[in-house]
Amino acid sequence: MKLKTIILENFRVYKNKTTIKIDDITAFIGKNDVGKSSILEALEIFFNNDIVKIESQDINVFSNSRKVIIGCGFSDLPNEVIIDATVRTTLSDEFMLNDEGFLEIHKVFDFSTQKPKESVFISAMHPTADKINDLLTLKNSDLKNRAQELGILENKYDKRINSSIRKAIWGNYNENELRLSIVPIPLMEEDAKKMWENLRLYIPTFALFHADRPSKDGDAEVQDPMKIAISRAIKEVEPELEKIKRTVQQKSTEVAEQTLEKLKEMDPSLGDSLSPKFKSEPNWKSLFKITLEGKDEIPINKRGSGTRRLILLNFFRAEAERKQDETNSPGIIYAMEEPETSQHPNNQRMLIEALTELSKKDNYQVLLTTHVPTLAELLPLESLRFVESVITNDNVKISSGSDDIYEKIVKSLGVLPDKRVKVLFCVEGPNDVNFFRNISEILHVIDDDIPDLYSEYKIAFVVLGGGNLRHWVNNYYLKNLGIPEVHIYDRDNKKPPKYETAADKINKRNDDSWAVITSKNEIENYIHPEAIKEVFKISQDITFTDDDNVPSLVAGLTNIKESTVKEKLNNKAVRKMDYNKLCQIDTNREIESWLRKIGKMLK
Repeated sequence: MKLKTIILENFRVYKNKTTIKIDDITAFIGKNDVGKSSILEALEIFFNNDIVKIESQDINVFSNSRKVIIGCGFSDLPNEVIIDATVRTTLSDEFMLNDEGFLEIHKVFDFSTQKPKESVFISAMHPTADKINDLLTLKNSDLKNRAQELGILENKYDKRINSSIRKAIWGNYNENELRLSIVPIPLMEEDAKKMWENLRLYIPTFALFHADRPSKDGDAEVQDPMKIAISRAIKEVEPELEKIKRTVQQKSTEVAEQTLEKLKEMDPSLGDSLSPKFKSEPNWKSLFKITLEGKDEIPINKRGSGTRRLILLNFFRAEAERKQDETNSPGIIYAMEEPETSQHPNNQRMLIEALTELSKKDNYQVLLTTHVPTLAELLPLESLRFVESVITNDNVKISSGSDDIYEKIVKSLGVLPDKRVKVLFCVEGPNDVNFFRNISEILHVIDDDIPDLYSEYKIAFVVLGGGNLRHWVNNYYLKNLGIPEVHIYDRDNKKPPKYETAADKINKRNDDSWAVITSKNEIENYIHPEAIKEVFKISQDITFTDDDNVPSLVAGLTNIKESTVKEKLNNKAVRKMDYNKLCQIDTNREIESWLRKIGKMLK
């Protein structure tokens, strides 16, 4: 399952019910103390209640209610689930999904008594008609009685199976008679408790990494994985250790007995009253403590704060994945407060690229808070959430998905276009940006007249579909400045090509703008097969023509999603190429000629 929505009500700054949409990677941006960290800590309370425990101080200060609600909506649901006994059913058949088709679970914390009481509910589009609105909470005997009371024929269901009885009862009514409506279904009463215990097995693992945590090699995130490593190593050599134990015991017993014999010579009564005895079994784990040192033998807690934090961040990941393995959790959500803290800009870029790639794995998600433009600029626009206070109703608003919101984010972070730009490089999507940046590094090495698009400040990419914040800024601010544009579009095996008319219009301008359409199907057809084979670890030879769909071909060979394949092709496979491989695959040297032409525009 994947987290799709977070619901907060009466929790800290979130007075009114607030629903937050979540993607595979989601970044919360806003001023300090506006409620970004509260979102992640609410999730910690919902999933674990380990690092952050709910307290009465978490109730919104402007509210009269003593109840706090933290909810999560999940998508990518299993085809079948076991919610009672051992019989499989579906969440849809059990009317346990909300109006969007999500499994929406609410935890309600009631502070009306001295000790807060926790309740769990499912918010679902559920039957509300009398006699059929409480079936999920009934025991088997009560369900059979209800079916008999409602006149359901016994041959319509299996008496032993609760889900079969419920299905037969609900199936006896049409949709209007069911009176479906969003209602809370309690999961802490009667047999519903078993349902909650079973449902928890399908929920992802959640792991929170705080921004203000210390960074020492004695920290739990470091020591726990290391202790586990030691425990596993000890288990593997238990026979040898047992032999050592017996040998040590034997040798030490011999010495003790020799000592007692000598003692008897001096005081027989004392010597006879003593005997050798081992007080406890050896604790092998306590004998080993591991730390991390570099080649210079400097331990982690003496290293720079950025290095310490980067190492701890990855220990945090390792520990989270270990917990996921132990619980057989079907997914994992990494939540990180300001992961850029203490990091050099180069590390910030590497970090966000690594987290973005991580989020593209099946059943992985990443949640971030950040104040740093470098991180926000590299994230997909659809992943950004702007958090702001709404003074009129003492609440917080979280917005996404519009130019107005992106402009607020830009102003909040201080993201500005580079006014030194001389050329706008317009491409179809973010993968094209990665391709041309990586390929330009290869060409720049053999001829420095060809610009390195990673570092050339005179060129700004404009992504015409999707993109990230930096691309949006350049497009928003620079499109009306009269700067020459270069457009490169895929042919896509269409006749005429989809963008042929647009390219013709650009080429008729009188401002040095120009456009080309690839002679091959798409930009991935310019990646050498050997580079693809190496990155995707494909054993067989790969061949394709200029007209083939390369991402689709590789996806078929690897069983990896095509969108993930495209990202890896343009980010990793291109980097495995050199100039010779580029010339072998691009025999007409199209790409080289395009980048040379762009280079001349900068003179």
